[in-house]
Amino acid sequence: MRKLILSRLVALPPMLLLVSVVVFLLTRVGVDPTRQMLGEGASEAQRAALRQQLGYDQPLVVQFGSWLGQVFRGDLGTSFFTQQPIVSSLAERLPVTLAMVAGGTLLAIAVGVPAGIWGALRAGSAIDRMITAVTSAGLAMPGFWLALLLMLFFAVELRWFPVLGFTRFADGPGMWAYGLVLPCVALGLHSAAVIARQTRGAMAETLRAPYVRALRAVGTPRRRIVYRYALRNAMVPILTAAGHEVVVLLAVSFVVERVFAIPGTGTLILDAVVRNDVPVLQGGIVLVACLVVLINLAVDVGYGLLDPKARPQ
Repeated sequence: MRKLILSRLVALPPMLLLVSVVVFLLTRVGVDPTRQMLGEGASEAQRAALRQQLGYDQPLVVQFGSWLGQVFRGDLGTSFFTQQPIVSSLAERLPVTLAMVAGGTLLAIAVGVPAGIWGALRAGSAIDRMITAVTSAGLAMPGFWLALLLMLFFAVELRWFPVLGFTRFADGPGMWAYGLVLPCVALGLHSAAVIARQTRGAMAETLRAPYVRALRAVGTPRRRIVYRYALRNAMVPILTAAGHEVVVLLAVSFVVERVFAIPGTGTLILDAVVRNDVPVLQGGIVLVACLVVLINLAVDVGYGLLDPKARPQ
């Protein structure tokens, strides 16, 4: 396990460097933030002075080196519009996004894994066909569309939940959790369908393995076969699906935050796109890239724990 973790950690710096180069080029080449900051009525002299102040008059290599040095020091710069440090803005909003993603992931696993196991144990039955139909419906529903439906039915019609707004954890943990119910459900149901389908396929294949038939022949209890042997061997593809869905949830949460007016990282990044706030956009994308890399690292470590063959020899 130590070799596996070290090999993955060694691969992280080149990957993050490549991500930073791509992010910098996409947000700097052909971008002129002075038009958004000064408006269309500003003179060219005013624009040139602001470009010099921001460092946009320097060659791209010099700009990238300066920006990368700031990132290594933990300084992502200052917003063009709010004049607030980007690190503090991201630190304030990131826990909200992570809470939504964590809630959606827990819901997806809690619903998807048991549904997949249940379908595999009753392959071909009416219950299996019903689970397959519900799973197909869940796969067909985008998260943002489901968020709008949940808001319309449970918030507007039934008035069980607030339509818009967000309560911070410090202002009331109960109301904070209450306000995250619909966003987490909107995030988690599609992923639950993905995990259920993957679990059903992996478990059905594992239950047909020769060693399972041998365990049944010697009288091993069915529950022990399913949860001690079959589920453990089926966990590798399930872990793959779960890790992929966490990344998907992180991306979809940006839109869901917008639907429910939740002040998370996604809202901050989308506002930066609209206002052409380049430093915020760069910092937000780098943060998301780091989160994705950490998620993939956790999945790789999980592979090593579940399957010794995945560990470097």
